[in-house]
Amino acid sequence: MVNVAEFIAEVGIVPVVKLTDAATTLPVMEALIAGNVPVAEITFRTDCAAEAIRIAAEELGDKMLVGAGTVVDAAQAEAAIKSGARFIVSPGYSEAVNGVCRANGILYVPGAVTPTEIMQACAGGNKIIKFFPASVYGGTAALKALGAPFKDIKFVPTGGVNASNLKEYLSLNNVAACGGSWMVADSILKAGNYAEVARLAAEASEIVHSLGKQVG
Repeated sequence: MVNVAEFIAEVGIVPVVKLTDAATTLPVMEALIAGNVPVAEITFRTDCAAEAIRIAAEELGDKMLVGAGTVVDAAQAEAAIKSGARFIVSPGYSEAVNGVCRANGILYVPGAVTPTEIMQACAGGNKIIKFFPASVYGGTAALKALGAPFKDIKFVPTGGVNASNLKEYLSLNNVAACGGSWMVADSILKAGNYAEVARLAAEASEIVHSLGKQVG
């Protein structure tokens, strides 16, 4: 069984995928795989999220790591895990979600940006923190500053991350991977332009590889 945290760090990118129709799950996931980004965080911002996770996990679970994002309560966490999610991401820290994840042996990546929030997430046993929204809360400068007091924490900056600044974020020692939706933007998915998803994913993967990371 692959180590989820290590695999995410090796891939270096976590596409944040918002699907409005479960029928588009496989084309989107296959496009990411074709672009050498075999990870997806399917967000619970739409009604079909659990179904989309189930489809991706059942059909492509041996080819990609499927997780759930924007999980804000225990019910969503339980639904995501039941559907096959291998990791759970929240915009903030939830003790209830943390409890569900720990009970099921699932990696939880809670959101936190201030020292107090990070300490709360750490107290829950979490060592990988989503730094969101990264561009609003100081970007790379803030992450560099947070590296001193939180030496054992790895961050996944998300929000305002794209191909133009991906390398800058990933170059930081305390960044495990970057989350983002630029390669699966609403406009691209609405147009069904899966070739563009694959192209942008491949471009991002090349940036990761330029830093010496390798997909394991």
